[in-house]
Amino acid sequence: MMNRGKQPSLAQLRAFAAVAEHLHFRDAAAAIGMSQPALSGAVSALEDVLGVQLLERTTRKVLLSPAGERLAVRAKVVLDAVGELMEEAEAVRAPFTGVLRLGVIPTVAPYLLPTVLRLVHERYPELDLQVHEEQTASLLDGLAAGRLDLLLLAVPLGVPGVTELPLFDEDFVLVMPEDHWLGGREDVPREALRELHLLLLDEGHCLRDQALDICREAGRTEGAPVTTTAAGLSTLVQLVAGGLGVTLLPRTAVQVETGRNDRLVTGCFTAPAPSRRIALAMRTGAARQAEFLEIAEALRGVMKPLPVRVCAP
Repeated sequence: MMNRGKQPSLAQLRAFAAVAEHLHFRDAAAAIGMSQPALSGAVSALEDVLGVQLLERTTRKVLLSPAGERLAVRAKVVLDAVGELMEEAEAVRAPFTGVLRLGVIPTVAPYLLPTVLRLVHERYPELDLQVHEEQTASLLDGLAAGRLDLLLLAVPLGVPGVTELPLFDEDFVLVMPEDHWLGGREDVPREALRELHLLLLDEGHCLRDQALDICREAGRTEGAPVTTTAAGLSTLVQLVAGGLGVTLLPRTAVQVETGRNDRLVTGCFTAPAPSRRIALAMRTGAARQAEFLEIAEALRGVMKPLPVRVCAP
């Protein structure tokens, strides 16, 4: 029976939510920085307050009871709301301070982070920027769950509840071995992609999907050779230098990835060249929306010297 004289505490809800996620007391305790006895006690106290059994405890594992499964969803909603309350209070109290958890895709991080970090260091010195490099799907999950605050990635995403703040557009460049017949050309037709032996990134990288879309637009058939052998652009470019094929690089990556290997040449496509758009992405209605809008505008300013076309706000 519910104890109507008491209310669940946030500590009890956090403990229960952690156990519901991990289904293991030790792992749950480690995840929230609580001792295992304290965590177990907090969950038991919550059961007493609510008057329901939330867990089925055995010697080997922990299971959620039917009531626990229903209430775990409610507990997460409450904890998320409290987190948003604290985030809003922090933003109102002192903009551009505290932690900002920025997620970045791997095909952007090495080439744009120096510019981003320099901007934050010079203009927002009180901001504690924490960078997480992950693929797009993981970044979006992190944004939705509140694990990340802001994303730097390729768009459009078309995800409900996510607002995109476009930064710039950049062309793709064809990278080839030094003796390739298209090397050095400024007028490579897209149709050339129909028959070239193309090297792409592994599944899960948005750049792979973008490159395949470009190939389809150029009329490339599904049967044309596409070799997937690289988890990152650096490896991909080395494979090109070794004569295994050609690849597509975004222009911001060209200097870093080809500048250290004289066995590579590039070719530019006839206008309009295939391109991608890079943007910041935030939760729609985020408490720190005003800050993120200002950061986006500041980034557009410092990215003007890069080989990109900066977007209007």
